[in-house]
Amino acid sequence: MGGTTTISVGSDGVAIITIINPPVNSLSFDVLISLKESFDQALQRDDVKAIVVTGAKGKFSGGFDINAFGGMQDGKATSSGPASKPGYVSIEVLSDTVEAARKPSVAAIDGLALGGGLEVAMACHARVATSTAQLGLPELQLGIIPGFGGTQRLPRLVGLAKALEMMLTSKPVRGSEAVDLGLVDAVVSGDELVDTARRWALDILEGRKPWVASLYRTDKIESLGEAREILNFARAQARRQAPNLQHPQVCINVIEEGIVSGPRVGLMKEYTEFQGLLKSDTCKSLLNIFFAQRGTTKVPGVTDQGLKPRRISKVAILGGGLMGSGIATALILNGYEVLLKEVNQKFLEGGLGRVKANLSSSLKKGKLTQEKFEKTLSRLKGTLDYESFKDVDMVIEAVIENVTLKQQIFSDLEKYCSPNCILASNTSTIDLSLIGEKTNSQDRIIGAHFFSPAHVMPLLEIVRTSKTSPQVIVDLLDVGKKIRKTPVVVGNCTGFAVNWMFFPYTQAALLLVERGADIYRIDRVITKFGMPMGPFRLCDLVGFGVAIATGSQFVLNFPERTYKSMLIPLMQEDKRAGETTRKGFYMYNDKRKASPDPEIKKYIEKSREISGVSVDPKLAKLSDKDIIEMIFFPVVNEACRVYSEGIAVKAADLDIAGVMGMGFPPYRGGIMFWADMLGSKYVCGRLDEWAKMYGDFFKPCDYLAQRAALGAPLSAPLDQAKSRL
Repeated sequence: MGGTTTISVGSDGVAIITIINPPVNSLSFDVLISLKESFDQALQRDDVKAIVVTGAKGKFSGGFDINAFGGMQDGKATSSGPASKPGYVSIEVLSDTVEAARKPSVAAIDGLALGGGLEVAMACHARVATSTAQLGLPELQLGIIPGFGGTQRLPRLVGLAKALEMMLTSKPVRGSEAVDLGLVDAVVSGDELVDTARRWALDILEGRKPWVASLYRTDKIESLGEAREILNFARAQARRQAPNLQHPQVCINVIEEGIVSGPRVGLMKEYTEFQGLLKSDTCKSLLNIFFAQRGTTKVPGVTDQGLKPRRISKVAILGGGLMGSGIATALILNGYEVLLKEVNQKFLEGGLGRVKANLSSSLKKGKLTQEKFEKTLSRLKGTLDYESFKDVDMVIEAVIENVTLKQQIFSDLEKYCSPNCILASNTSTIDLSLIGEKTNSQDRIIGAHFFSPAHVMPLLEIVRTSKTSPQVIVDLLDVGKKIRKTPVVVGNCTGFAVNWMFFPYTQAALLLVERGADIYRIDRVITKFGMPMGPFRLCDLVGFGVAIATGSQFVLNFPERTYKSMLIPLMQEDKRAGETTRKGFYMYNDKRKASPDPEIKKYIEKSREISGVSVDPKLAKLSDKDIIEMIFFPVVNEACRVYSEGIAVKAADLDIAGVMGMGFPPYRGGIMFWADMLGSKYVCGRLDEWAKMYGDFFKPCDYLAQRAALGAPLSAPLDQAKSRL
């Protein structure tokens, strides 16, 4: 897997062992074996008195090489050599070589010391860091626990409560905080780091500083009774926050084992549990999301052309509603100058007020200082005309979903903006070619589809047409990165990727309800599955107007496979529009807390009557598993269509889009990955069964049927993808 360590000995007798594995000095097995060899050499040499461990080029170590996890899950990466022995790294390298060394060692930490990197540092006898260094154990984000002694050493260095917080939240601390916690012994500047660590190591040798083996410290561990109280509190909290996940509970159990039975026993339990979790579905799913997120910026035919992003500093936004104000907030928070345009003074003041309210919320939560609040807000200006659009680098249109209006806007933009200005639309459903058909600038028209609330949701769906310039795509990818969004590049079509995939989500729920399933049980089951909220609560949140507008686009474009229900229109006739009117599928109090509404039954009965459907006793008694599958398998079916038609270049892009755009639980790996875990044959078979009973809404698409016939995964690379790009 590459990487190594080097050793050099100074005239003061201090050996400097440097971890080298660019770009973040990750810990492959090669690096860890080399680390042991370098330590053994230092211990054998008479001219070495003490040891400093550091990382090359200002980074200590970003942790174990995640690329190796796939092989470890298959049992391949540790099949031979010393690294194949149980607990080799944790016991033989870190405990019995680094920590047990008869010569003192000090970790000199700059940049990153995460995961295995921090575990190496904790095995040293002291730690010196820069104030900006980041130290943490983020392994739980990947469905595993620390595996190189972190569960045993961190509580002994920072105390049980803080160690639990750091591991369970996966949040790192900076060097300036780490010194107060006791995780590092001193904070110095980067220029002084290695020299300070050298002196510290010699001071330990000569008795001026304590010689401490972290694994055997007890001064920060509470009595057994108190420790168990803290651990049980953490268990209850983890159950509430992550009821579907086992690895947080495993982590707590492993920590407890070390406290009750001693740290060496704890290390062996840590190794055993780590190996089991590594092969779990949760770990495989979270690894898929990890790699999918990092792969979204690689777009064949675009990002491999050597194009550099152009400088974009000023952005104009058309429309100051919920979406426009959210986009403006995201941009000004990340250094962009923003010009917000509205049609009249009242709307403009409303839009500017919404942006200010978004920033005020961050100020109240302590995420912004007063100074940063004022500086950020100063980047925002309002306007009622196009005169000031001459020097903007990009325009993002965020008005209502009306084709004629959008066409007029883009014709106007062509007149007022510079020829190099990017013309973007935040439309969620309308074909971009239709929006720009009356312009001569189709090479610079692109979709910049944000998700609500735009300053919070992490996804940016970048939509390209067959005429969009690769340069414009590269530019928008760069903007996405700078405003801290995960960008996914998709093709132009009705609903693009996310909304196309998920249009059956609510429609399937409506079908079940009209045939006898309970609205509130469906929402409970789907929430328990891991979605932020069920389909009916989501409808209330986005509003019935939006639901009808987007739904009608799919009814128009995919009439043969949409489920047409009158339930929402009937409710809207009675002035129910969702959360904003305090009545939708739920009732809402002054604090917008939702509660079931018994009046819903009459609307369901009337909708059944209009649709001519009757209650199916089977659907009234569905299991949780059946509800989940009947809601999500139609989504899988549409994801297969999106993929097979080339709208998404990679199945992993659909996984990340569903997770970050719709809140599909990341620990299930994304919609395509989850379906593959169940098997294409199973998904297709279930859809076939329901199609015979309830119609073409459930009919498997050709791609899904073909994959099922072959027993092949849905997310495998396409043999011959059709493309609309």
